[in-house]
Amino acid sequence: MDIVFADMFPESRIHYPVIFARLIGAIVLGGIIGFEREAQNHAAGLRTHILVSLAAALFGIISIESVHMPGFANDQQVRIDPLRVIEAVTAGVAFLAAGMIVFSRGRVKGLTTGAGMWLSGAIGLAMGFGYWPVAFFATAAAVCVLFALGKMEQRLERNSGKQPPPEGDTDS
Repeated sequence: MDIVFADMFPESRIHYPVIFARLIGAIVLGGIIGFEREAQNHAAGLRTHILVSLAAALFGIISIESVHMPGFANDQQVRIDPLRVIEAVTAGVAFLAAGMIVFSRGRVKGLTTGAGMWLSGAIGLAMGFGYWPVAFFATAAAVCVLFALGKMEQRLERNSGKQPPPEGDTDS
């Protein structure tokens, strides 16, 4: 039975409470971005952004841990490159985000939501790698862009005489 417990809780380079704190941080920060998208009734909202951020954080943590795994760390034939994890997460999230973007009747829809998903992935990676200040700053910047600039965009459209598209038809 000790072998099972040892396998369930292997020695970790990052202490487990720190890992859990990073994952919770990714959930909270991804949720902040997702909340704005949810409030605007976009297809990718709170849950999607949380899952993207959480997955990215987990991939970041796994990449850090895998470099130091006993089976890999001393094997000269095995090369673990954490940068490839970043590239894989970026490509995966970009694929998901691209699925949110629709071009219809001369309009682009979903671009901001897709960009928000991509940013949630980057924030999750920052949390996974332990760059808390970077993740918090990026989240604060995203909130400013989504909330403040979104409102400013709406005012500019009203003042320019343009009729805003029907509710949910754009991504602002």
